[in-house]
Amino acid sequence: MTVLAAWQSFYVIVGSSAGALIGLQFVVLSLIANQPNVRVDHQTGGAFSTPTIIHFSAVLTLAAILCAPWTAIDAPTVIFGTAGVAGIVYTTIVTRRIRRQTAYRPEFEDWLFFVVLPFVAHGTLLASALTAWWHVRESLVGVGAAVLLLLLIGIHNAWDAVTYHVFTRRQR
Repeated sequence: MTVLAAWQSFYVIVGSSAGALIGLQFVVLSLIANQPNVRVDHQTGGAFSTPTIIHFSAVLTLAAILCAPWTAIDAPTVIFGTAGVAGIVYTTIVTRRIRRQTAYRPEFEDWLFFVVLPFVAHGTLLASALTAWWHVRESLVGVGAAVLLLLLIGIHNAWDAVTYHVFTRRQR
């Protein structure tokens, strides 16, 4: 399908970036967890670390799916629409986890990057799926924007976690 073929380079770049960042995130978390005097809090990890891996994985998966040689828009539309719904459900779960955890008091920036922007990204995926049959090109721009937003959210959250552990936890 020529409409998706035009996005091939974009998804190759975004997907490879997400794949590399998943590996880097695991390495960094392993190094931090192996430092002396570091207490691993699974409740906080579920609220703040796991979503980063989920965002990178969603980007990698969507990039791979949208690089496939589809002959029609129907199947990819159902897939990214399902990803949008799943992401909204998962972001709701993350919101609950953030509220329940007691190790860290979230600030505005945390709410923005762990709740608001992921809702926007996944909502955009869903909206793009719902409009794809009438406005294919615009819909694919929405999917691209959502995927890029998820990648940037993941990068921000990974960086935020590393700087928190290196500068804040180390000082304590």
